[in-house]
Amino acid sequence: MRHIKPTKELRVAKTMSDLVNDLTLDLEQVGIYLATNNGISYRRIQMIAESAKHEREEAWREISID
Repeated sequence: MRHIKPTKELRVAKTMSDLVNDLTLDLEQVGIYLATNNGISYRRIQMIAESAKHEREEAWREISID
């Protein structure tokens, strides 16, 4: 089994995943805060979401080709 070195990006992704998976966290309130208080954070999170969507679509495309 291959061990992936925990890069800064991997650690951030894991932390973000852990935070949003907390079912007691009101994601709508988080979104409201981001949209109204910090435009830069909103745009960067939007970039992350678009990148994740692209990767997921590519993974599904590869599965459907096989």
